[in-house]
Amino acid sequence: MTSLPVRLPLTSAIALAALIPVSALAAEDTVTPESVVSHYADVAHATYADALSAAQKLNERIDALLKAPSAETLAAARQAWLEARVPYQQSEVFRFGNPIVDNWEGQLNAWPLDEGMIDYVASDDYQHELGNAGATANIVANTSIEVGGETLDVSEITPELLADLNEVGGSEANVATGYHALEFLLWGQDLNGFDSGNGERPASDYMTGDDCTHGNCDRRRAYLDAASDLLVNDLEWMVAQWSPDQQENYRQALLSEPAQEGLRRILFGMGSLSLGELAGERMKVALEANSYEDEHDCFSDNTHNSHFYNGLGVQNVYLGEYERLDGSVIEGPSVADLVAQQDAELDATLREQFEASMAELEDLKVAAEAESSPMAFDMMIAPGNEQGEEMINGAILALVTQTGSIEKVAGTLGVTSLQPDDAGHAF
Repeated sequence: MTSLPVRLPLTSAIALAALIPVSALAAEDTVTPESVVSHYADVAHATYADALSAAQKLNERIDALLKAPSAETLAAARQAWLEARVPYQQSEVFRFGNPIVDNWEGQLNAWPLDEGMIDYVASDDYQHELGNAGATANIVANTSIEVGGETLDVSEITPELLADLNEVGGSEANVATGYHALEFLLWGQDLNGFDSGNGERPASDYMTGDDCTHGNCDRRRAYLDAASDLLVNDLEWMVAQWSPDQQENYRQALLSEPAQEGLRRILFGMGSLSLGELAGERMKVALEANSYEDEHDCFSDNTHNSHFYNGLGVQNVYLGEYERLDGSVIEGPSVADLVAQQDAELDATLREQFEASMAELEDLKVAAEAESSPMAFDMMIAPGNEQGEEMINGAILALVTQTGSIEKVAGTLGVTSLQPDDAGHAF
């Protein structure tokens, strides 16, 4: 039987407190930069562990699809892909401040991609990077491809081959691996333009014999299988980099740095995802160009969720909180705690700004998922859609505003000259 805690009479508790130095009581309530950086690593580890778990589920669903292709197994694999995006998008806040993540991230989440490098595309409605020699290489349909005057043997589709083909020919649009390659292989092109609807790849693209559609089903099956396996392998590696149980990994390297350097990396990551990447590359670019090709999850029309969970990831790091896939919550010493100790008003302001930005991002999510007349992100950015433009601009403004306060937080915490990456955008 579990014993209940002993409760002292109030007078005894007061007397005991009187014997404890005030400095010791204060120390218990004081959050240090070292504790914040350590907990940040804990949150990163949990987030990547969830991303790995979700990717393993996706891999299992893809194996089931390949074993018995049908509308049902394809739908299940698509759903697993959507679920896998939830923790991964929250992990992107760890990208910009941590070189090991930024150097690795492209293999998992590079976009936009010229999908004609991977598989068949509709020739009449295929927009790709100008001058990209690999834009129509079609690895699935060919055992060798020619890119930039070089002939490459792609006869055996393996995870290693696909990793080597990323950015082949020097083009960043030649993306052979990661979430978006899998997204294209599961959904196919979204040929609806600014109208409602996403990709409609049939399950028969993975069938064998006479049931195969669009040809080369065996190679398409091999590609999907290899790309899925690689995603799991890559996430296993990153989980190990943040693990408290591993030796000589990135976590140990980060914690061995001065705590102020850890805070700088934390705040730079928060500000850069909030400003240059989410407000800029993922929202402003697509809106100003009215380009559904610049939509982040363009094949599945899941862009609203990618934006929402990116924003949530930034808030997670500030608050030192992360809700895991199993519903449990990790919480501990946070940047917010450090700020509150020095400037409670600034902490309150930034918390309010996070609430405002998440409300704006949730408005995009609600509009896209509405049962009646849903408006996905590629519909919001259509020329003349004033409602969509207003909603997106509202989210951009909220993200820009909170980034200004993140910079103020840096100054308050003694992190000098913090300039989040704005990706070349003026706001």
